[in-house]
Amino acid sequence: MFTLADIWTFFLAFFLTLPLVTIVHEAGHIIVARLFGAKIKFAIGTGKHLMKIGPLEVKRMYFMEGWCQYRDLKYDKVWVHVLIYMAGSLFNLLAILLINFLIYAGVIPVHIFFYQFVYFSVYFIFFSLFPFRNGEGKPSDGQAILDVVRFGKAEDPID
Repeated sequence: MFTLADIWTFFLAFFLTLPLVTIVHEAGHIIVARLFGAKIKFAIGTGKHLMKIGPLEVKRMYFMEGWCQYRDLKYDKVWVHVLIYMAGSLFNLLAILLINFLIYAGVIPVHIFFYQFVYFSVYFIFFSLFPFRNGEGKPSDGQAILDVVRFGKAEDPID
């Protein structure tokens, strides 16, 4: 049962845990894209610009979503694009496995923060790999993978 005492847990989950899961997800795209020589641009959140740190743009509603654009791949093959689009979910999965291993090994305690982190990571994996286009026509990672496989080339899903 949700009570007023749980409101702080809700705010922690919404304003800290969810953005951290988003950062892990976007880091997957960024690291794999950079491995293949891409130049990247990425943002955490939506709405008006809040601040910029290098290629990272933080938007006012930083807890809502994230995106990563890449260009100028040195090895421009279909499987590379597929790997880049899958990398966000793979990083979320690796984070889940790492957290569970560390809890099992007794390195970190069983805590609501880690439970929420794993929960939101599973949510991210499912909805990023589920193929759909949002209301603005932008593809999910799953839809982008299908498009790359179907058409043999990557289209920038942000522009």
